[in-house]
Amino acid sequence: MMVKKSALLIAFLLLASLAMPAMAEVDEPLDAFDDRPLDEPLTLPDWFKVSFLDIKEDLEEANHHGRGLIIYFGMKHCPYCKAHLENNWGRPDIINYTRQHFDVIGIDVRGSKPVTELAGTELNEKEYAKQQKANFTPSLIFYDKHGQRAFKLSGYRQAYQFKAVLEYVADDHHQRESFPQYFARAETAESFGQDALNESPLFETLMADKKQINRPSVVFFERPRCHACDVLHGTPLKNSALTKRLEKFNTMQVDISMNNTVITPQGKSTTASQWAKALRIDYTPTLIFFDTTGKEILRIDSVVWFYRLRNILDYVLSEDYKQYPNFQDWRFRKNR
Repeated sequence: MMVKKSALLIAFLLLASLAMPAMAEVDEPLDAFDDRPLDEPLTLPDWFKVSFLDIKEDLEEANHHGRGLIIYFGMKHCPYCKAHLENNWGRPDIINYTRQHFDVIGIDVRGSKPVTELAGTELNEKEYAKQQKANFTPSLIFYDKHGQRAFKLSGYRQAYQFKAVLEYVADDHHQRESFPQYFARAETAESFGQDALNESPLFETLMADKKQINRPSVVFFERPRCHACDVLHGTPLKNSALTKRLEKFNTMQVDISMNNTVITPQGKSTTASQWAKALRIDYTPTLIFFDTTGKEILRIDSVVWFYRLRNILDYVLSEDYKQYPNFQDWRFRKNR
């Protein structure tokens, strides 16, 4: 009888482990990330699909072979793309898993190659990236093996998080639960860092009587034991050029694990955890920028360092988002 019970317990634990997002054994450090534009252009992996960029045709072909499709939006001089290609699609286990379950095609967000999108309209790469709101590079759009759009990932995520996204789509978890629900199991297992939120003079409680109406707002969604949060506070937010810009915002720090009452930039009362759930926060730290009316402008829910964060702060403070709703479009015009 004891043998049978032990066997049942082992079987149960095995099934439970299969339902958990897989974890990376060793993840890359964030502490020394240089996000200045690269001097040398990137090349895409040779295992990417050679495509005529007819998205419907590529998706149908992938589905015919029981695979999904990933559309990778990148730039040749993007340091975040380099980090993704080296730390995620540079790992044999992630490469093998990706190739088993997906075809991958590359789009240059500054490119001019013709792209035929799903509805049959022909655009160039830059126009298609703008249509798909690829605000940050790398951005990845996932289609499942049934031909349905399943997920969009904006920016660079660390290996265990990226692999969780791959499995979330490949195993059809997106049909049963939201990614924040699915990822919460992995996030709990991977959490490490200090046991309290990082303190900063930048933050204030955004109460209605304290909010400066003529300022945009930025909300930092964080949690304790979040290494990426510690790194953000430890280096980029120590930079005087960034802190001077952030002083022009209404700033707020929200612990997504708490049920304390908060007042949103729209002036609504809710709890921290409910607000994070409503906004589908699945990464910490997530920074969401709001205009003076409380409308979301854009969010950063991936690794961010000095250069990109400075550009985003300038984009919001200048109010250029009113003329250029797409951040990449603004960057192209700004750098001309």
